[in-house]
Amino acid sequence: MANTPVDGDDQSWEEIAKHYREIIRGLGENPDRDGLLDTPKRAAKAMQFLNRGYTQDLDTVVNNAMFESDNEEIVLVKDIELYSLCEHHLLPFVGKCHVGYLPKGQVIGLSKIARIVDMFARRLQIQENMSRQIAEAISTSTGAAGVGVIIEARHLCMSMRGVEKQNSMMKTSVMLGEFRTNSATRMEFLQLVS
Repeated sequence: MANTPVDGDDQSWEEIAKHYREIIRGLGENPDRDGLLDTPKRAAKAMQFLNRGYTQDLDTVVNNAMFESDNEEIVLVKDIELYSLCEHHLLPFVGKCHVGYLPKGQVIGLSKIARIVDMFARRLQIQENMSRQIAEAISTSTGAAGVGVIIEARHLCMSMRGVEKQNSMMKTSVMLGEFRTNSATRMEFLQLVS
């Protein structure tokens, strides 16, 4: 396989499919029965899709979509849907991300913020790290005076197994620059999110 966990070529998904076949067998099922015959291939392709963030980089995602602006007030994108896989159990966690930043001479194209969230969500993750990765990527891309990221998500590794708490929600936040050092800016961001 290639150095990256997901490269999308036929050889890599075929290799992943072989492993899924053995997992199915290890669970006590017959991978050759009618309903499971194509499952290893479908599961391998799904896993590649769910982890396509490994094949992306920040420069390509942003694609020079930076625009001059005199705005110095908070720019906020709320409720960006995210879907990720917990790196501990390979089970999904699903939620939303709120991203705010204080422009300093330029703004980023609106859709690029959601694409940055997806790039990091589509990797094996823990929510705490993903929050910081998104914040740092927005800061790097925009040169903003401050960045705030809040993620709220439900983790199936907690609701489907183990402690089995279906209604629990995890919230994480990362504040950089003025969002961290200026309490008024931080409070404005938090009020806008709520």
